[in-house]
Amino acid sequence: MYRIFRRWLGSHLFSRHIAHFMSSVLNRREVNIVCPLERPMKNAIVEATFNGRQNETCIFRTLLTPALFVVAGRNDDNFGQKRISLDDVFGLIKYGSPGIAEKFIKNNPEVAGVRHSMGWTPLMLAVILHKKDVVKCLLSAGAAIDAVDEYPGSYQVSMKSRKNPVEAEWCRLTEFSDYLNPHADFRGCTALHYAVLVDDKELVKILLAAGANPTVKNARGHTPEMYSKNSTISQLLDGAKKQFAIKEQAREREERQRYPLEQRLREKLVGQEQAIRTVSSAIRRKENGWHDEDHPLVFLFLGSSGIGKTEMAKQVAAYLHKDASKAFIRIDMSEYQEKHEVAKFIGAPPGYVGHESGGQLTRALKECPNAVVLFDETEKAHPDVLTALLQVFDEGRLTDGQGNTVDCKNAVFIMTSNAGSQVIAEYAQSLRSNGDNADSKIEVSRDFKEKVMRPMLRKHFLRDEFLGRINEIVYFLPFSTSELTQLVQRNMEAWKEKAKRRHSINLTWDREVIDLIVDGYDVYYGARSITYEIERRIISQLALADEQDLLSKDCHVHFKVSHPSVKDEAWRKIPTQSVND
Repeated sequence: MYRIFRRWLGSHLFSRHIAHFMSSVLNRREVNIVCPLERPMKNAIVEATFNGRQNETCIFRTLLTPALFVVAGRNDDNFGQKRISLDDVFGLIKYGSPGIAEKFIKNNPEVAGVRHSMGWTPLMLAVILHKKDVVKCLLSAGAAIDAVDEYPGSYQVSMKSRKNPVEAEWCRLTEFSDYLNPHADFRGCTALHYAVLVDDKELVKILLAAGANPTVKNARGHTPEMYSKNSTISQLLDGAKKQFAIKEQAREREERQRYPLEQRLREKLVGQEQAIRTVSSAIRRKENGWHDEDHPLVFLFLGSSGIGKTEMAKQVAAYLHKDASKAFIRIDMSEYQEKHEVAKFIGAPPGYVGHESGGQLTRALKECPNAVVLFDETEKAHPDVLTALLQVFDEGRLTDGQGNTVDCKNAVFIMTSNAGSQVIAEYAQSLRSNGDNADSKIEVSRDFKEKVMRPMLRKHFLRDEFLGRINEIVYFLPFSTSELTQLVQRNMEAWKEKAKRRHSINLTWDREVIDLIVDGYDVYYGARSITYEIERRIISQLALADEQDLLSKDCHVHFKVSHPSVKDEAWRKIPTQSVND
């Protein structure tokens, strides 16, 4: 019964597809189209509405053979130059002759970038149909060669679009390919994946010559080479991977020269010049091959809260891994204050609950062995957790509770700690009070590191060998007055953009407003104190005015500082002034 139902539904949907196609042809006066069909059909009658008029219907009797059908009608010498809907390019590639499809693509190059409602692109369709000339034409028109398929399988499509699963399955079979399983998840597959799946060596050569990336992984984590059943194709892909790696290294090197890490960090962070130079120098050694390959790179970031330590780690991960989400692993070490919680870190031993799942760190490193790992507030972790990290920092590997070893020599480990933050803050203030050095040239002296900070770190981490495995100890100093002004200005600009985008309100302010918010800086809370001060003094007034319907769309709100007669800084406030444009 299921097969009979599918056969009936298939013929019904096919008739609808032909009727829709004929309607689009007649409405655009494009005729003499030769289309190969999979099955012979005789004396088929197709109804199509002519020029959108519901009461005038033309009935065409077409002769359908196993190879083609011809639609007779009015000839148009300008075929391929008239506008056709973007969705028609898929039917044109699948059913039309290569010459007609190429002419249409050349006259309408924008169709190379369209995407089917179920996720695939014209390039993928041409590849799966072995149409090499159409593939070359699409590539010349600017088709994204590494665009990924978004087809999640017929059941997922039906759930998202509320279609019948059989209808989604039939659409995949008839409008893409009946060679592939319509129920399978093809998300992340590129045109090169499909060329390998259909075992077309010539198409693989064409795509590789055009710059296709042979290392792209689909949603299942498979590269094109993993689907190869042909030794010749495997050799082509293996050689292409090596050449691609060389080109990628050269491109990344050129990008690093044009957009160095220091520049990126300065755009995201305020101040911390010494920290930026130290981290950038260490990362540069690693990226250019001037480092110890047997050991991972390990940092310890010291300083008070809200000073930029976590943001620095995020930017390093974004720089090294092109903003990949899995490449940044953040672990809050305050969750590992007890001895028994070490099992959550590397996995429970055999016989204990959670043995099969592994540990938090080992699971993440298996997915991305060269990730940037942030251990936040390391001083709060139990000493046994630090003992487990000794193996990681020394040998670049970690063994979980199941006995599996994870190699992480290419990873970057960053620990943050508030240990000695008050001492560091007082030291920075003493340097600035002398006035001998500019803010950008203030550096922590060697005597301070050895005589003051090292004994304090020994007390917190309880062992010298742990400190000996850290490549760089980076000190984050409190913000100076000029840096605070810059920080407040950035925060205010961010709120200005949000107000414009969310509420269509234009915000402006006097210079005195910036100075007043700077006065609310708390050295122990860092940049967070600035954020809270802006929310208390500025955003709270905006929210209240909005609730009372005092703010209209496209109005202009200006902030200024009022000076009451009472000479008490605690009574200073910021009034708002709303002006409708």
